[in-house]
Amino acid sequence: MSEKSVIQNHQWLVLVTVIVGTFLGRLDQTIVNLALPKIIQDFGITVSSAGWIATAYILANAIFVPVWGKLGDTIGRKKVYIFGFVVFIIGSVLAGLSWNLGSMIVFRVIQAIAGSADYPTAMAIITVTFPAGKQRTQALGLWSASFAAAAVFGPLIGGPLIDNFNWRSVFLINLPVGIVGLVMAMKYIKESISEKKTVVFDWWGAITLGVALSALVLVLDKGLDWGWLSAQSIIAYATMAIFSIIFYRIEKNISEPIVDFKFFKIGTFLNTLTNNFVVFMGMMGGIFLIPVFASTYLGLNATETGLLFMPMAFMMMVASPLGGHFAGKVQPRYIIAVSTAVAAIGLFFFSFLDPKSTVWDIIIPLSIMAFGLGFGMAQRTSLIASIVPEHEVGLASSVLALVRNIAGAFGIALFGTILSNATENNVLDIAHYSVLHSTDPTIVSQFISLVTLKAQIMAYATVFKISALIVLVGAFLALLIKVELRKNGEKIIIID
Repeated sequence: MSEKSVIQNHQWLVLVTVIVGTFLGRLDQTIVNLALPKIIQDFGITVSSAGWIATAYILANAIFVPVWGKLGDTIGRKKVYIFGFVVFIIGSVLAGLSWNLGSMIVFRVIQAIAGSADYPTAMAIITVTFPAGKQRTQALGLWSASFAAAAVFGPLIGGPLIDNFNWRSVFLINLPVGIVGLVMAMKYIKESISEKKTVVFDWWGAITLGVALSALVLVLDKGLDWGWLSAQSIIAYATMAIFSIIFYRIEKNISEPIVDFKFFKIGTFLNTLTNNFVVFMGMMGGIFLIPVFASTYLGLNATETGLLFMPMAFMMMVASPLGGHFAGKVQPRYIIAVSTAVAAIGLFFFSFLDPKSTVWDIIIPLSIMAFGLGFGMAQRTSLIASIVPEHEVGLASSVLALVRNIAGAFGIALFGTILSNATENNVLDIAHYSVLHSTDPTIVSQFISLVTLKAQIMAYATVFKISALIVLVGAFLALLIKVELRKNGEKIIIID
């Protein structure tokens, strides 16, 4: 075997390694939601209290992504990646052994802090392992597809584990799988570190950013329950605004910031982030309702709902390398724009769902949407890595992860509110134009049920139409991402 073949084989082994880590971390997020009913029963807690198991994870994950991105560039990506992996495994075992709600929340926070090290370090590892151009774009595309795969396999793996064992198994399964990923990481990943040495870590920036993000994620997660103009929500808004201003002032006056605002002066970087925010907000805001609709109106259980998403994962994994194949041949903005428009069409088809729909009425739109999203995913990710200095790739990728996470949380909160408000308005409208010529309590009850059902179905259609429109806006915004191909077709020059 030639030396070139050996190097190429090693590169793809590194990719497989980071995919295992990413898959495991994202799988944990989806699988735990299935276990919540059993946890509620065992711990004797309310549904509202159990919500903090997910909220604590989201908060800790969002806060520490930028910290790990900076530390990875500073002390070494492999060190941070392996440290995160080890602590994640320990946190998983502890969560599986938790004895009450308090212990579960603490151990989930440990999991989240460790798991947040994956995205920025994994992206940086791929970037320094694969040369710029087609190979790197394809590698980032395949890695991105693992996010979708984890979302699909979560219900498929979690359902049988919970049914045949108990809820603790969804945490303890991370131990054997994690050990395999850890061994692979130690063997195949080479250490990489920024050429620019950090003298003093930006702890004050990290703390103020953490407080601002905590307030933001908390109000997005709990705002619908609290009320968006409630005292709790207003306190969260104020906290977020104050600490965001303090964070900005710190970052502007420190030599080595945790978030370098000079990135935002690069038009391509800013436009790519804007596109990611809009697309992920619309996508996540719509997609999170699909399992709810399938279980509520089609009567599918968790495992059956998970099976609906398998074609989605397949289409993502097919589309990602296909999109990467066009790297250096077609301007990224055209690939992103067209692929995003296809995803918007898939989302729009969901607006035709009703209680008479079949599983194919969900599978086909999901597949269309997934193909569109996957086809442009590699381009979205690789652009960020291509326009910043290599020693700041981890920092830049952490900003991308942060934007996507916030966009997803914002989308879910926004569309949850739209669904609730649209349902209430639809009930009033339908009732206003309906006439019931009976006082029979049974018929009146049926009438109310039918009005409510019709109102809910119409509300879902409204949500999916708005979701599709927002994603379509993201397609047009992609055209603002200005890049110019070099003649060799391998690299890009950014023109702002």
